Amino acid sequence: MQILTSVEPLRAALSALKSGDNPANAGNARTVALVPTMGALHEGHLTLVREAKAKADFVVVSIFVNPRQFGPNEDLATYPRQLEADAALLAAEGVDVLWAPTVEAIYPAGYATTVQVSGLDAVLCGAARPGHFDGVATVVTKLFNQVQPDIALFGEKDWQQLAIIRRMARDLDLTHPHADRILGVPTVREADGLAMSSRNKYLTAEERAAAPAMNRAMREAAAKIASGETVADVLAALQAAVLAAGFARVDYADLRDATTLEALDPYDGRAARLLVAAHMGKARLIDNVPVE
Repeated sequence: MQILTSVEPLRAALSALKSGDNPANAGNARTVALVPTMGALHEGHLTLVREAKAKADFVVVSIFVNPRQFGPNEDLATYPRQLEADAALLAAEGVDVLWAPTVEAIYPAGYATTVQVSGLDAVLCGAARPGHFDGVATVVTKLFNQVQPDIALFGEKDWQQLAIIRRMARDLDLTHPHADRILGVPTVREADGLAMSSRNKYLTAEERAAAPAMNRAMREAAAKIASGETVADVLAALQAAVLAAGFARVDYADLRDATTLEALDPYDGRAARLLVAAHMGKARLIDNVPVE
Protein backbone atom coordinates (compact mmCIF):
# COMPACT_ATOMS: atom_id res chain seq x y z
CA MET A 1 0.00 0.00 0.00
CA GLN A 2 1.29 3.43 -0.95
CA ILE A 3 0.88 6.17 1.67
CA LEU A 4 0.84 9.59 0.01
CA THR A 5 0.57 13.06 1.49
CA SER A 6 0.86 15.48 -1.44
CA VAL A 7 -1.04 15.86 -4.71
CA GLU A 8 1.61 15.30 -7.37
CA PRO A 9 2.77 11.89 -6.05
CA LEU A 10 -0.91 10.93 -5.72
CA ARG A 11 -1.60 11.77 -9.35
CA ALA A 12 1.50 9.90 -10.49
CA ALA A 13 0.51 6.81 -8.52
CA LEU A 14 -3.07 6.86 -9.82
CA SER A 15 -1.88 7.36 -13.39
CA ALA A 16 0.35 4.33 -13.06
CA LEU A 17 -2.47 2.22 -11.65
CA LYS A 18 -4.96 3.25 -14.33
CA SER A 19 -2.58 3.11 -17.29
CA GLY A 20 -1.59 -0.47 -16.68
CA ASP A 21 2.06 -0.04 -15.79
CA ASN A 22 1.52 -3.39 -14.13
CA PRO A 23 2.11 -5.82 -17.05
CA ALA A 24 -0.33 -8.34 -15.59
CA ASN A 25 -3.17 -5.89 -16.19
CA ALA A 26 -2.06 -4.47 -19.54
CA GLY A 27 -4.86 -3.75 -21.99
CA ASN A 28 -7.66 -3.76 -19.42
CA ALA A 29 -9.65 -0.73 -18.33
CA ARG A 30 -9.15 -0.38 -14.61
CA THR A 31 -11.50 1.35 -12.19
CA VAL A 32 -10.76 3.23 -8.97
CA ALA A 33 -12.99 3.46 -5.90
CA LEU A 34 -12.62 6.19 -3.30
CA VAL A 35 -13.55 5.79 0.37
CA PRO A 36 -13.31 9.20 2.10
CA THR A 37 -12.80 9.09 5.88
CA MET A 38 -11.50 11.19 8.76
CA GLY A 39 -9.63 8.22 10.20
CA ALA A 40 -10.12 6.58 13.61
CA LEU A 41 -11.24 3.62 11.54
CA HIS A 42 -13.68 0.99 12.75
CA GLU A 43 -15.60 -1.91 11.24
CA GLY A 44 -17.99 0.48 9.52
CA HIS A 45 -15.14 2.03 7.54
CA LEU A 46 -13.66 -1.38 6.76
CA THR A 47 -17.03 -2.51 5.43
CA LEU A 48 -16.90 0.39 2.97
CA VAL A 49 -13.41 -0.69 1.95
CA ARG A 50 -14.52 -4.27 1.32
CA GLU A 51 -17.47 -3.09 -0.73
CA ALA A 52 -15.13 -0.84 -2.71
CA LYS A 53 -12.79 -3.75 -3.42
CA ALA A 54 -15.74 -5.77 -4.71
CA LYS A 55 -16.76 -3.01 -7.13
CA ALA A 56 -13.44 -1.63 -8.44
CA ASP A 57 -9.97 -2.75 -9.42
CA PHE A 58 -8.16 -0.35 -7.10
CA VAL A 59 -9.16 1.28 -3.83
CA VAL A 60 -8.05 4.65 -2.51
CA VAL A 61 -8.91 5.53 1.09
CA SER A 62 -8.50 9.13 2.19
CA ILE A 63 -7.87 10.12 5.79
CA PHE A 64 -8.24 13.83 6.40
CA VAL A 65 -9.64 15.52 9.51
CA ASN A 66 -11.27 18.39 7.66
CA PRO A 67 -11.10 21.61 9.71
CA ARG A 68 -13.76 23.29 7.56
CA GLN A 69 -16.53 20.97 8.75
CA PHE A 70 -15.96 21.64 12.45
CA GLY A 71 -17.64 24.54 14.24
CA PRO A 72 -15.77 26.84 16.66
CA ASN A 73 -16.91 24.91 19.75
CA GLU A 74 -16.67 21.41 18.29
CA ASP A 75 -14.10 18.65 18.70
CA LEU A 76 -11.54 19.40 15.98
CA ALA A 77 -8.65 19.45 18.47
CA THR A 78 -9.70 16.25 20.23
CA TYR A 79 -11.03 14.24 17.28
CA PRO A 80 -9.23 10.87 17.43
CA ARG A 81 -6.18 10.66 15.17
CA GLN A 82 -4.38 7.32 14.79
CA LEU A 83 -2.81 7.30 11.34
CA GLU A 84 -0.33 4.51 12.01
CA ALA A 85 -2.99 2.14 13.33
CA ASP A 86 -5.40 3.11 10.55
CA ALA A 87 -2.72 2.46 7.92
CA ALA A 88 -2.12 -1.02 9.31
CA LEU A 89 -5.84 -1.81 9.10
CA LEU A 90 -6.05 -0.59 5.51
CA ALA A 91 -2.94 -2.48 4.44
CA ALA A 92 -4.44 -5.66 5.88
CA GLU A 93 -7.58 -5.06 3.77
CA GLY A 94 -5.52 -4.75 0.58
CA VAL A 95 -6.04 -1.04 -0.02
CA ASP A 96 -3.87 0.25 -2.86
CA VAL A 97 -3.40 3.89 -1.85
CA LEU A 98 -3.84 5.70 1.45
CA TRP A 99 -4.27 9.39 0.65
CA ALA A 100 -3.41 11.22 3.87
CA PRO A 101 -2.96 14.84 2.77
CA THR A 102 -1.76 17.68 4.93
CA VAL A 103 -4.07 20.62 5.51
CA GLU A 104 -1.87 22.62 3.13
CA ALA A 105 -2.35 20.02 0.38
CA ILE A 106 -6.12 20.45 0.61
CA TYR A 107 -6.29 24.16 1.42
CA PRO A 108 -3.15 25.88 0.08
CA ALA A 109 -2.28 29.44 1.08
CA GLY A 110 -4.90 31.86 -0.17
CA TYR A 111 -7.58 29.20 -0.58
CA ALA A 112 -10.89 31.05 -1.04
CA THR A 113 -13.46 28.65 -2.56
CA THR A 114 -16.44 27.00 -0.86
CA VAL A 115 -18.97 24.55 -2.29
CA GLN A 116 -22.49 24.94 -0.90
CA VAL A 117 -25.53 22.75 -1.58
CA SER A 118 -28.33 25.17 -0.78
CA GLY A 119 -31.48 23.89 0.86
CA LEU A 120 -30.37 20.42 1.85
CA ASP A 121 -27.71 21.93 4.11
CA ALA A 122 -30.13 24.10 6.13
CA VAL A 123 -32.03 21.35 8.00
CA LEU A 124 -31.24 18.60 10.50
CA CYS A 125 -27.47 18.60 11.21
CA GLY A 126 -27.09 21.67 9.01
CA ALA A 127 -29.35 23.68 11.31
CA ALA A 128 -27.50 22.48 14.42
CA ARG A 129 -24.03 22.87 12.85
CA PRO A 130 -24.00 25.96 10.58
CA GLY A 131 -21.40 25.70 7.84
CA HIS A 132 -20.73 22.01 8.49
CA PHE A 133 -21.97 20.77 5.13
CA ASP A 134 -20.22 23.56 3.24
CA GLY A 135 -17.02 22.05 4.61
CA VAL A 136 -18.12 18.53 3.69
CA ALA A 137 -19.14 19.46 0.13
CA THR A 138 -15.94 21.44 -0.39
CA VAL A 139 -13.57 18.71 0.75
CA VAL A 140 -15.42 15.95 -1.15
CA THR A 141 -15.24 18.04 -4.33
CA LYS A 142 -11.50 18.44 -3.74
CA LEU A 143 -11.09 14.69 -3.20
CA PHE A 144 -13.00 13.92 -6.40
CA ASN A 145 -10.78 16.28 -8.36
CA GLN A 146 -7.62 14.84 -6.82
CA VAL A 147 -8.44 11.13 -7.07
CA GLN A 148 -10.79 11.12 -10.12
CA PRO A 149 -12.56 7.99 -8.87
CA ASP A 150 -15.01 5.95 -10.88
CA ILE A 151 -17.09 5.44 -7.74
CA ALA A 152 -17.06 6.72 -4.16
CA LEU A 153 -18.58 4.98 -1.18
CA PHE A 154 -20.18 6.57 1.89
CA GLY A 155 -21.94 5.12 4.92
CA GLU A 156 -25.70 5.55 5.22
CA LYS A 157 -25.35 6.46 8.89
CA ASP A 158 -24.67 10.04 7.76
CA TRP A 159 -27.81 10.08 5.61
CA GLN A 160 -27.98 13.85 5.19
CA GLN A 161 -24.33 13.92 4.14
CA LEU A 162 -25.02 11.19 1.57
CA ALA A 163 -28.02 13.11 0.18
CA ILE A 164 -25.99 16.32 -0.08
CA ILE A 165 -23.05 14.64 -1.80
CA ARG A 166 -25.37 12.96 -4.29
CA ARG A 167 -27.03 16.29 -5.11
CA MET A 168 -23.64 18.01 -5.40
CA ALA A 169 -22.33 15.28 -7.71
CA ARG A 170 -25.40 15.59 -9.92
CA ASP A 171 -25.32 19.40 -10.00
CA LEU A 172 -21.58 19.60 -10.76
CA ASP A 173 -21.64 16.76 -13.33
CA LEU A 174 -19.48 14.56 -11.14
CA THR A 175 -21.96 11.72 -11.70
CA HIS A 176 -22.25 9.89 -15.01
CA PRO A 177 -25.80 10.39 -16.37
CA HIS A 178 -26.35 6.64 -16.62
CA ALA A 179 -24.56 5.46 -13.49
CA ASP A 180 -24.54 6.63 -9.89
CA ARG A 181 -20.95 7.16 -8.80
CA ILE A 182 -21.99 7.87 -5.20
CA LEU A 183 -22.78 4.59 -3.49
CA GLY A 184 -24.38 4.36 -0.05
CA VAL A 185 -23.50 1.40 2.15
CA PRO A 186 -25.89 0.35 4.95
CA THR A 187 -25.00 1.39 8.49
CA VAL A 188 -22.81 -1.08 10.36
CA ARG A 189 -23.99 -1.62 13.93
CA GLU A 190 -22.72 -3.13 17.13
CA ALA A 191 -24.50 -6.27 18.31
CA ASP A 192 -26.82 -4.15 20.49
CA GLY A 193 -27.83 -1.89 17.59
CA LEU A 194 -25.63 1.15 18.23
CA ALA A 195 -24.39 2.61 14.95
CA MET A 196 -20.61 2.40 14.71
CA SER A 197 -18.95 5.81 14.93
CA SER A 198 -15.51 7.17 15.71
CA ARG A 199 -17.18 9.40 18.30
CA ASN A 200 -18.45 6.39 20.25
CA LYS A 201 -15.00 6.50 21.89
CA TYR A 202 -16.18 9.56 23.80
CA LEU A 203 -18.80 7.48 25.69
CA THR A 204 -18.15 6.27 29.21
CA ALA A 205 -19.00 2.65 29.99
CA GLU A 206 -22.33 3.71 31.52
CA GLU A 207 -23.16 5.92 28.54
CA ARG A 208 -22.19 3.19 26.10
CA ALA A 209 -24.61 0.81 27.79
CA ALA A 210 -27.45 3.34 27.52
CA ALA A 211 -26.79 4.63 23.99
CA PRO A 212 -28.44 1.77 22.02
CA ALA A 213 -31.81 2.82 23.43
CA MET A 214 -31.93 5.56 20.78
CA ASN A 215 -31.95 3.10 17.89
CA ARG A 216 -34.50 0.86 19.61
CA ALA A 217 -36.82 3.83 20.09
CA MET A 218 -36.28 4.87 16.47
CA ARG A 219 -37.20 1.46 15.09
CA GLU A 220 -40.36 1.42 17.19
CA ALA A 221 -41.25 4.92 15.98
CA ALA A 222 -40.64 3.98 12.34
CA ALA A 223 -43.00 1.02 12.65
CA LYS A 224 -45.70 3.23 14.17
CA ILE A 225 -45.40 5.80 11.39
CA ALA A 226 -45.53 3.09 8.72
CA SER A 227 -48.69 1.69 10.33
CA GLY A 228 -50.44 5.07 10.07
CA GLU A 229 -49.98 6.70 13.47
CA THR A 230 -49.78 10.50 13.53
CA VAL A 231 -46.26 11.66 12.70
CA ALA A 232 -46.16 14.55 15.17
CA ASP A 233 -47.31 12.35 18.06
CA VAL A 234 -44.81 9.61 17.22
CA LEU A 235 -41.92 12.08 16.95
CA ALA A 236 -42.82 13.69 20.28
CA ALA A 237 -42.88 10.27 21.94
CA LEU A 238 -39.58 9.35 20.28
CA GLN A 239 -37.87 12.47 21.58
CA ALA A 240 -39.20 11.79 25.08
CA ALA A 241 -37.94 8.20 24.93
CA VAL A 242 -34.45 9.30 23.88
CA LEU A 243 -34.26 11.80 26.73
CA ALA A 244 -35.56 9.21 29.19
CA ALA A 245 -32.77 6.86 28.09
CA GLY A 246 -30.17 9.30 29.41
CA PHE A 247 -29.43 11.61 26.50
CA ALA A 248 -28.92 15.21 27.60
CA ARG A 249 -30.68 16.82 24.65
CA VAL A 250 -32.08 16.04 21.22
CA ASP A 251 -31.07 18.27 18.30
CA TYR A 252 -33.79 16.81 16.10
CA ALA A 253 -36.08 13.83 15.61
CA ASP A 254 -37.58 14.20 12.13
CA LEU A 255 -39.22 12.27 9.32
CA ARG A 256 -37.81 13.31 5.93
CA ASP A 257 -38.07 12.36 2.27
CA ALA A 258 -35.15 10.01 1.62
CA THR A 259 -33.89 12.03 -1.37
CA THR A 260 -34.97 15.64 -0.96
CA LEU A 261 -34.97 15.75 2.87
CA GLU A 262 -38.39 17.42 2.72
CA ALA A 263 -40.24 17.16 6.05
CA LEU A 264 -43.09 14.65 5.86
CA ASP A 265 -46.15 15.24 8.02
CA PRO A 266 -48.41 13.47 7.29
CA TYR A 267 -46.51 10.51 5.96
CA ASP A 268 -47.66 9.72 2.41
CA GLY A 269 -45.98 6.36 1.85
CA ARG A 270 -42.91 7.50 -0.11
CA ALA A 271 -39.39 6.31 0.72
CA ALA A 272 -38.50 8.17 3.89
CA ARG A 273 -35.96 8.28 6.67
CA LEU A 274 -36.47 8.82 10.36
CA LEU A 275 -33.43 10.77 11.56
CA VAL A 276 -32.26 11.61 15.09
CA ALA A 277 -29.29 13.49 16.55
CA ALA A 278 -28.83 13.55 20.32
CA HIS A 279 -26.14 14.34 22.87
CA MET A 280 -24.87 11.96 25.53
CA GLY A 281 -21.90 13.03 27.59
CA LYS A 282 -19.20 14.31 25.24
CA ALA A 283 -20.67 12.55 22.22
CA ARG A 284 -23.17 13.79 19.66
CA LEU A 285 -24.69 10.66 18.13
CA ILE A 286 -26.67 10.50 14.90
CA ASP A 287 -28.69 7.66 13.42
CA ASN A 288 -31.42 7.02 10.88
CA VAL A 289 -33.74 4.20 9.89
CA PRO A 290 -35.91 3.72 6.79
CA VAL A 291 -39.67 4.16 6.86
CA GLU A 292 -41.54 2.42 4.06
